[in-house]
Amino acid sequence: MPRSSTRTSSVRRSRTRRVGESAYGALLLARTGLMGLLALLLLVAGVWTSWHTAQYAMLVKARERGMMTVSACESERCTGSYVPTGGDGRPRSRVTIVQAAAPDKGERVEVTVKPGTTQAVRTGSAGILHAWVPFAGSLLLAALVVAGGMRLRRTAWVMGLLGAVLLGAAFAAL
Repeated sequence: MPRSSTRTSSVRRSRTRRVGESAYGALLLARTGLMGLLALLLLVAGVWTSWHTAQYAMLVKARERGMMTVSACESERCTGSYVPTGGDGRPRSRVTIVQAAAPDKGERVEVTVKPGTTQAVRTGSAGILHAWVPFAGSLLLAALVVAGGMRLRRTAWVMGLLGAVLLGAAFAAL
């Protein structure tokens, strides 16, 4: 009776084939690493861009805050008068706000004024969500990179859905 063995015989591959296989593996690893760095760069850029506005919308305790009455809107900015309600502010006859965050003409909105400028930033949940819109866009772009370049489809779906939910929430809040 022949002896059965669970051991398989190894086939010796040529040196050229082994080098080719390891070079292909190195290329796959390099592609995954580069796509990971690109996705990380997109996310960092989104957070960096959002933080320039979000810090004023979120951290309003020590800032000049008050109510702005929208009087006119041109191209991308709306202007109006400002009356402080807290902090160490002074009334101003003219401050500006991004039109996307501004309500209709004649309405009042709670804002904080950037120090040393006449630029106002909307506060509250609508202002915070609007400030993080660039990050939501970077989540959507990074999801495409993660899905296509890194082949991590579930992670990409989660990132894309989070970006879409953030964009939808900002749209609904404004």
